[in-house]
Amino acid sequence: MKVLVVNAGSSSLKYQLFDTATESVLAKGICERIGLDGHLEHRKGESGEKIKVDIPMPDHAVATNIVVKYLTDPETGVISDMNEIEAVGHRVVHGGPYFFESVLLNDDVLAKLELCRDFAPLHTGAHIMGIKGCLAVMPNVPQVLVFDTAFHQSMPEEAYTYGISREMAEKYHIRRYGAHGTSHRYVSREMAKLLDKPVEETKIITCHIGNGSSISAVKGGKCMDTSMGLTPLEGVMMGTRCGSIDPAIVPFLMEREGWTPAEADNYMNKKCGFLGVSEISSDSRDIEAAILEGNKQAKTAAFTLAYQIKKYIGSYTAAMNGVDAIVWTAGMGENNTELRERACAGLEFFGIKIDNELNAKIHHQSDTVEISTPDSKVKVYVLPTNEELMIASDTEAIVSKL
Repeated sequence: MKVLVVNAGSSSLKYQLFDTATESVLAKGICERIGLDGHLEHRKGESGEKIKVDIPMPDHAVATNIVVKYLTDPETGVISDMNEIEAVGHRVVHGGPYFFESVLLNDDVLAKLELCRDFAPLHTGAHIMGIKGCLAVMPNVPQVLVFDTAFHQSMPEEAYTYGISREMAEKYHIRRYGAHGTSHRYVSREMAKLLDKPVEETKIITCHIGNGSSISAVKGGKCMDTSMGLTPLEGVMMGTRCGSIDPAIVPFLMEREGWTPAEADNYMNKKCGFLGVSEISSDSRDIEAAILEGNKQAKTAAFTLAYQIKKYIGSYTAAMNGVDAIVWTAGMGENNTELRERACAGLEFFGIKIDNELNAKIHHQSDTVEISTPDSKVKVYVLPTNEELMIASDTEAIVSKL
């Protein structure tokens, strides 16, 4: 089945056209600056020549039309006409209390998705624009929504419950939802295959570390805990997000700075993390370069993140009563050798040992690589994620039953 996978932002639209029979990417690209002047980058396959063009894109519907044009064009395309697109799969960050698995889009689903805006205000509105754009261009093509929060719905009550009053928790649907679930599901599934044991017997910690980061404990193929919470702000420190902090810090700063709730939220999401602690950058590459130059604030930022990840690995090992494997994925997880070394150091008590020389060679690796030592009781892998393949697979599974 040919499935168009879409990940819409407020002014962007990433896309990949999959052939699910071969799990291959036929074409991929991104529309940027939607609503402004518009810019398209498109390529055939995973590594084809990148085509760049500036083209007006007043809204997501026009952007979708342009994508279809480039997919079907004799020179840039990989299909003869739009009818070859058999389904569209959308990445959706937050399903709130309404969606616990991937679903076929209909009017009721779209109405419920509108109710999820408060849970991921930076993402949900953009997803809806992308969905409506695809509906306008391909009204008769079945569309499926795949939620980042779905994989975490298997968490037990004690893992997703916060210590607030039941009245408020139920009134506003406040609980741990998690994020990056599609990535955690993919890498934990692939890791279970590498362990060569029944998935029901596996205990895996997945570290999705990028500009946004989350860590999950996956036992028997199901998520039993994850670091992100009601929103993608909780957990380890991130590029510009503070991660978990004493909640009293929020009213403390609001009183002294005279902030509104929106201003406090903006501060925690956009002015903290690597950027706030280092006062240099939100990009780990800049942080590592500054460390080599002797910058102490950069070192504090990098070592704080590694320490926080180390604590999650320890706590999740305890929660699962052991661990078989640790997986590193996403931008920093796959490419930051220093982070992996710092976070895994001093975990020998748990039977975790990595080969630092081998680990240091892993940069921009497109293949799955083991970095644990031969005598390590726990396997440690760098495993590139593939959320788009998961979205395409879910889409095919649902649409094939129609």
